[in-house]
This record gives sequence, C-alpha cells and structure tokens, in this order.
Amino acid sequence: MQMEEGLDTGPMGLIEEMAIGPDMTSGELHDQMMLVGADLMGRALAAIERGSLHFTPQPEEGATYAKKIEKAEARIDWSRPAAEVHNLIRGLSPFPGAWFELELNGAPMRIKALRSTLAEGSGVPGTVGDNLTITCGTGAVRLVTVQREGKGAMDAQTFLRGAGTLPRVAG
Repeated sequence: MQMEEGLDTGPMGLIEEMAIGPDMTSGELHDQMMLVGADLMGRALAAIERGSLHFTPQPEEGATYAKKIEKAEARIDWSRPAAEVHNLIRGLSPFPGAWFELELNGAPMRIKALRSTLAEGSGVPGTVGDNLTITCGTGAVRLVTVQREGKGAMDAQTFLRGAGTLPRVAG
C-alpha cells in the first residue's frame, strides 16, 4: 500500500484473499496474514524493480474506524445467540480475550475463553454442562481452551479436572 495522509487509505499494490475458518481465532488469522504479507512484500519489491507494480485505490464504501475495545465489551453475555458468543471469543483471542466469571467452590473466578466451538444445547443461558458446554440465548458454545487469572492457558478437560465440581457461571 502506498502511504497517504489518512489512516490506511492509500492505494494497494497487491491483494491476497484468505479463507477464515469457522473456529479460527484472530491470533491465528494474524499469524497467517503475517506469512502471506511477507510473501506479498517480496513479490511487490520484485514487481517494483521490474516496473510492473500497479496500484488500485481502496474503496471508501464499507471502511470503518475500529475503536479501542473496552474491558466491558469483552465480557461474554451468555444471553446472546451462540454464534455471536463464539465469534466474540474468536475475535478477541488471544488478546484482549473474551471473559466471564465462574463460581467455583463458592467464589467467583474470572476466566478468559480462548477457543470455542458451536455446540448443541438449550436451557437457561449461562448453564454449564459437560465438557464445559455453556448454554446461550439460542444454542450453546463448548469452550475448548480457557485461562484462569494468573494461570496459563489450558484445555477444558484439564480445567474441569482441577475444578472438582461442575462450576456455575457467576451472576
């Protein structure tokens, strides 16, 4: 992209489309884009040297400014549809991380949800079931990887083994 006065507004030299998988996190997308971007940079430099790099203006339609994500926006609202909860988790993983509170052994504990998948389930939103499947407003999300405050990331089965009893979403 050529530099202009605006933020990310300059014309584009090369464009590459990428598929985003249904469970891909923003961190995984970042890493994939980093590899593709490095390849594009090499190709662009070679095209500049040959005098064959042509630039295309970016369309203004659909462009939006992404504001800073506030901590409250990262809190999971289990009353939302499962697809929205799943996409929030994917979009905020690994940073800043979608989070919720669980009541474990009578005490609330903040948990980051780092990886999830859509699951079958219905009932009261926020109900924790087997395999760390949590019901949402419609459907359910199965948490695959979580992180307790001050701890490293762990898979759901490891977390549940350490929990002892089935935790409840704190209110």
